[in-house]
Amino acid sequence: QVQLVESGGGLVQPGGSLRLSCAASGSIFSANAMGWYRRAPGKQRELVASVTSGDYTNYADSVKGRFTISRDIAKNTVYLQMNRLKPEDTAVYYCNAGPYSSGVYYPVFWGQGIQVTVSS
Repeated sequence: QVQLVESGGGLVQPGGSLRLSCAASGSIFSANAMGWYRRAPGKQRELVASVTSGDYTNYADSVKGRFTISRDIAKNTVYLQMNRLKPEDTAVYYCNAGPYSSGVYYPVFWGQGIQVTVSS
């Protein structure tokens, strides 16, 4: 049984920062990558960022230069540092884990999601 538990969401003003954390437990030996997706109201779910066990990272164009994903393999934890937040970053953020193969990330395991709201 794999469990992913997110923390660190909440309400922040535009221009502010938040750090999301996701702790994984269980047998995720098949998951050599972890990442974050988000779903904004009325929009499709989108990949925000992913990181492999070899520290290769990938970001959505909309967050490049503002968000940083990192991973502590020993702790089975992935982080998303979000800076210079904008109202359009408001969404439910989902942690995930899965295999990374031939340049493609395949999320298999998902967390419950955590709300991030950017508003003044």
